[in-house]
Amino acid sequence: MASQVASVFAGIAQAPEDPILGVTVAFNKDPSPVKVNLGVGAYRTEEGKPLVLNVVRCAEQMLINDPSRYKEYLPITGLAEFNKLSAKLIFGADSPAIQENRVVTVQCLSGTGSLRVGGEFLAKHYHEHTIYIPTPTWGNHPKIFTLAGLTARTYRYYDPATRGLDFNGLVEDLSSAPLGSIVLLHACAHNPTGVDPTVDQWEKIRQLMRSKSLLPFFDSAYQGFASGSLDKDAQPVRMFVADGGELLMAQSYAKNMGLYGERVGALSIVCGSADVAVRVESQLKLVIRPMYSSPPLHGPSVVATILRDSEMFNEWTVELKAMADRIISMRQQLFDALKSRGTPGDWSHIIKQIGMFTFTGLNSEQVAFMRRISMAGLNMKNLPHLADAIHAAVTKLK
Repeated sequence: MASQVASVFAGIAQAPEDPILGVTVAFNKDPSPVKVNLGVGAYRTEEGKPLVLNVVRCAEQMLINDPSRYKEYLPITGLAEFNKLSAKLIFGADSPAIQENRVVTVQCLSGTGSLRVGGEFLAKHYHEHTIYIPTPTWGNHPKIFTLAGLTARTYRYYDPATRGLDFNGLVEDLSSAPLGSIVLLHACAHNPTGVDPTVDQWEKIRQLMRSKSLLPFFDSAYQGFASGSLDKDAQPVRMFVADGGELLMAQSYAKNMGLYGERVGALSIVCGSADVAVRVESQLKLVIRPMYSSPPLHGPSVVATILRDSEMFNEWTVELKAMADRIISMRQQLFDALKSRGTPGDWSHIIKQIGMFTFTGLNSEQVAFMRRISMAGLNMKNLPHLADAIHAAVTKLK
């Protein structure tokens, strides 16, 4: 009987698959016995399995064994210790902004939630409502900021000809942006290209942005996961903090602690003074309260347990570097495999790019065959098959 009742939602159209998550859907439907899923944005071991860090398991066991722990709601701003330690991790323990109480940090639902909260805060309290995002960027960025009430525009970033950074285009576009515009910056391991500015280029970007009062909004999803060094990957952010200017910072612990499903993140806003920071925090609470009221407890407790303990922190850095090194090794081995096959073209961009993702440089027809490669999905077993597939795409579909 119920199936015959007309639905008030009958006119709703079928939504398209998410272009990134849709890769996994297509993979699951593919009957090929030698298929390789390189679309997932999550780390995989050499055996192709998800990884839970040993230090994370230890931290969780400590939390389970603590009889004093409870399951009460967290405050709107989240776990205070987690917020404090997260700010120190990205800005540095000796950061003048932290010492001067100019940083306000709120726990959010991973990087996505941090971006959304920051976007809504800016839409309500910042005089410019235009945010410039790089071309290309993570597919969710324009959707997040548009729904938050901002207008998303683009600036040039990736140069298909060199398979590297279009630095001149970037500078030209930011130079022509209206004074005070918001600019989204990938802190390290740009998603999806794997192309990052050099330190010198970052300094030029910083000088340009400060000269035009452009507001930096950093997205840091891969601190420590890109180079294997937490401090090196945070260097661009710290350059902007050191000049005394203001900025926003979205952090995620999905990749660098493997806490994907725990949705652990933080939004920090570096303000001009401690007094401003207090007022900014009060307004962030008003953004968060009707959105999700308060954040989860377990994930940030794991992070705080690891960050507060020197031995656990050191163990984490070792495991983190091992993940980064394996991805760097896969890049080198893929480059070597293509070179040994005599695959036409210059493939050096694979080892010049950094982090989880790479842009192959394949053309549109070849892209239909192989669109987006997550280096974290590569291992010694499937790498030769991937190299063969790229070689076939390049030689047969010119």
